[in-house]
Amino acid sequence: MRRQVPLRLANGQSVRLSPGAHSTLIRTILESFAPSFVPGGRLIYAGDTGEKWGYFDVDRLAELGVTIDAHGKMPDAIIHDPKRGWLILVEAVTSHGPVDGKRHAELARLFAHSTAGLVYVTAFPDRALMKRYLADIAWETEVWVADAPSHLIHFNGERFLGPYPT
Repeated sequence: MRRQVPLRLANGQSVRLSPGAHSTLIRTILESFAPSFVPGGRLIYAGDTGEKWGYFDVDRLAELGVTIDAHGKMPDAIIHDPKRGWLILVEAVTSHGPVDGKRHAELARLFAHSTAGLVYVTAFPDRALMKRYLADIAWETEVWVADAPSHLIHFNGERFLGPYPT
């Protein structure tokens, strides 16, 4: 039996995600991407391949105007940046695709009532996997690669790492 992936939250709470590359990437997003690009960010949701709702602060999301039913197709991680008033929606790509045009539209609908600006991020474990999906990545999104954690790739648009008006 493979070991679960431990995830320690800022409040000291510990969550265990199902074993595998996807959960490991989610942990890396929260331990490396978030502190670098969303300092002071608060985790609202971390998905789990075995248990869909690995960690979910449903009350915090509701405070931001978003309610999700059990059938909502959540991103892999949601981080709230209270300082800038943003919700960072992260798709972790290990086997399924990035934030492409279709997924961008799905997330925009799911989070349409958010009082926080929406920022769409696709995270890859390495550039080799990113290369396979490069042509699919939606404009006005960000890409973060775990093997180059201090860099962020911006896909066009007038701003770097920020929400766009709807």
